Amino acid sequence: MNYRETLDYLYSRLPMFSRIGAAAFKKDLTNIRKLCAYLNQPHTAFKSIHVAGTNGKGSVSHMLAAIFQSCGYKTGLYTSPHLKDFRERIKINGIMAPEEFITETTKKLKPVIEDTEPSFFEISVALAFAWFAEAKTDIAVVEVGLGGRLDSTNIITPELSVITNIGRDHMDMLGDTLEKIAYEKAGIIKPHVPVVVGETQEETSAVFEKIAAQNHAPIFFADQRRKIIQAELISDSVTGKPLLQLVICDTLGHSEDKFLCGLTGMYQKKNILTVLEACEQMKKKGWMLPDAQLKSGLLHVAELTGLRGRWEVLRKRPQLVLDVAHNEPGILEVVRQIEITPHCKLHIVFGMVKDKDTQKILELLPREADYYFTQADIPRALACEELQRQADARNLKGTAFKNVNEAIQSALAKAETDDLIVVCGSLFVIGEVDDERFREKW
Repeated sequence: MNYRETLDYLYSRLPMFSRIGAAAFKKDLTNIRKLCAYLNQPHTAFKSIHVAGTNGKGSVSHMLAAIFQSCGYKTGLYTSPHLKDFRERIKINGIMAPEEFITETTKKLKPVIEDTEPSFFEISVALAFAWFAEAKTDIAVVEVGLGGRLDSTNIITPELSVITNIGRDHMDMLGDTLEKIAYEKAGIIKPHVPVVVGETQEETSAVFEKIAAQNHAPIFFADQRRKIIQAELISDSVTGKPLLQLVICDTLGHSEDKFLCGLTGMYQKKNILTVLEACEQMKKKGWMLPDAQLKSGLLHVAELTGLRGRWEVLRKRPQLVLDVAHNEPGILEVVRQIEITPHCKLHIVFGMVKDKDTQKILELLPREADYYFTQADIPRALACEELQRQADARNLKGTAFKNVNEAIQSALAKAETDDLIVVCGSLFVIGEVDDERFREKW
């Protein structure tokens, strides 16, 4: 098999959560253990940081990877799902795993695939761990796919566990309360391994503290360790590219410092606090993370890791922004970002998948906007006509487009120079954006 034939084999044979939803979720670690045993236990061959959470885990994972890479470490990064190329899930120092490795390792795994019928996600995790081991990475940042306790990534014993926050998402699989969801996320806490929790939340903090205590794992709440004194959007003096500038100090008001981040969503503030505390704990374990290199990693996250779709500004006039927000907490943060972004008229290109709480999310969206309802080309996508119908009942007015790029083109044709166009609602919508068609050269 060549690379394309390998992907066709994996896509056609294995259940894929991003395409069909909950039916692809395997609620135990049996298959991933069999796969890794077949590959000579690659997950034991590298150091790691394990990152879980409802929102922010992708941004935190990419920031940490960028920082360790900037500090000279050979850094693996496993994230999911991908936008355009499967290999986006598996990177070392920002470079995707070779096609040949994916092909050859899949061939090697074929007997166990035929025997155990794992999910697509389980195979992707096994491939990632095998590549990190073979390439002799110094450290790998591993993002949880779904939940934590029963997620396929949870066979690693990391240097540090990180849980960004807890929100109402995937409640059909993780539980119908924040406490139940927190219990699933807390499943990544390992005996004697420090854990950083990004946000102190009344409903969930006790869950984390209890499970950390049971595991004799030191626990640190990032928002109790540092605070943000100032946050503003600025423009790079050379390129004009937008940047997020933060002034941060510890909670006693000491050690004030300034940071620049290439990820410009204001919602990154809490993620950056989480990253800084994670780095602090890794320093205590002997990892060398000098301030200058740490700051460089934060500034150049997207360039170093290839992160996409986090308030990603493709062009300035009219301003066209992509964001992968797709659940209640994420959409709420995007709405807040819209409110502080100068613009004349608002245009929203919006698509969702069927298994989200459409009603609650639509209630959060701005009424004063022109909508372009669309859908990704996957079975899970909510039909744009149905989305338009439900939105219209909530006084959100717009037109339906079966093609994502046609929806964006229509918005650009209608928008004036000082308008704002936001594309959001589903990671899979963002994945289908022809960004080279719309991107402005900075």
